Amino acid sequence: MTAVLLSLYACLALALSNAAQIQHDVMTKGDHLWKGFSGPAELSNNIFKELDDYHLLGHVDAAFRMHHQDDPSVHDHIYFFLDDKVFSYYNYTLEKGYPVEIQQEFPDVPSHLDAAVECPKGECITDSVLFFKGNEIYSFDIKTKSVKKKVWAHLPNCTSAFRWLEHYYCFHGYNFTRFHPVSGDVTGAYPKAARNYFMRCEGFGHGGGEKRQRCSEVKLNAITTDDTGRSYAFQDEMYIRLDTHRDGSHHFPISRLWREISGVVDAVFNYGDNMYIIQGDQVYIYKSAVHYTLIEGYPKPLKEELGIDGPVDAAFLCPNQHIVNVIQGQKMYDIDLAATPRAVNMTRPIPYSQIDAGFCDGDGVKVFIGPEYYSYQSPLILAVGKIKPPPQKISPKKFGCEE
Repeated sequence: MTAVLLSLYACLALALSNAAQIQHDVMTKGDHLWKGFSGPAELSNNIFKELDDYHLLGHVDAAFRMHHQDDPSVHDHIYFFLDDKVFSYYNYTLEKGYPVEIQQEFPDVPSHLDAAVECPKGECITDSVLFFKGNEIYSFDIKTKSVKKKVWAHLPNCTSAFRWLEHYYCFHGYNFTRFHPVSGDVTGAYPKAARNYFMRCEGFGHGGGEKRQRCSEVKLNAITTDDTGRSYAFQDEMYIRLDTHRDGSHHFPISRLWREISGVVDAVFNYGDNMYIIQGDQVYIYKSAVHYTLIEGYPKPLKEELGIDGPVDAAFLCPNQHIVNVIQGQKMYDIDLAATPRAVNMTRPIPYSQIDAGFCDGDGVKVFIGPEYYSYQSPLILAVGKIKPPPQKISPKKFGCEE
């Protein structure tokens, strides 16, 4: 493990099988790699066998997993960079025609790279790859194959870069620095020691002894999914991604992604490209495009934006609809988001005195009360149904909790 810390050449998220949707974190140093952040090292060419056939393998300069769902021929493929060559693997098999010159596959990207990391649309403006060489960063647009060169002099020279759950990390020596993939901004106290966070080393660790929350203790404040499929649950001052099982799960402060939010949120829903976050009698509207940017002029009073007074208990919007359902106590308000001005169209009673969170997807409506939820076919059935459905338990698989 000490060898890993001395110099991290490449970190990549490796999908073992598209069907199984399993991911391992792979780290390489010299001619060895580690599957995950603990355990023994093994020779890289034991797994990626053709590397030595084309190159006397002494190192890997950079590596990343391609994210470009618009083109299945490259999506989820693994790219290794060695000096002036690039290798493309899929399911551990070198693709026909590789290796090739780096510039043949990635025009205007230099050879002898230090690091590389994928950056999907929504985190970057388009599906992109960030290539690092010294303090120069080459932002490569996968679709157009165009490159924008940036200089991030404030960022240490990265010997590897790693993306995990919308977070981007630059590794340098024993340390790492978290950065914004578009601006390069660094927020917080960095650098930090990698062995306190990413490696399991005796005498080191950040929260290593902590146990996951029990599912019976979960009490959500809000849950939503945006148009790109990103799904979030909010609890107290933290949030968790729900759609990233391949990458694992982790709770992060809400202010990490939505910088202007402080404290607990009351309700969250998505409409079009925007995310609405309700807190007290205020509503914040964020553009979902690049790492959630607050729209100018917000927050605004909830009364001004939606025509009701806060606080609220829950809010949800069903797919391809423009009616948001807002719950206060035992009342559910229907508000037409396509209307100007926005106002309550209909008020209906619901059979619950207190709801913690609500959510609607293609399967219908779910209302959350403590560690349980109730499923309905539609908001209308929630309001007029005479029989309360049986409660279902929040699951470890979905919410990253323990039984």
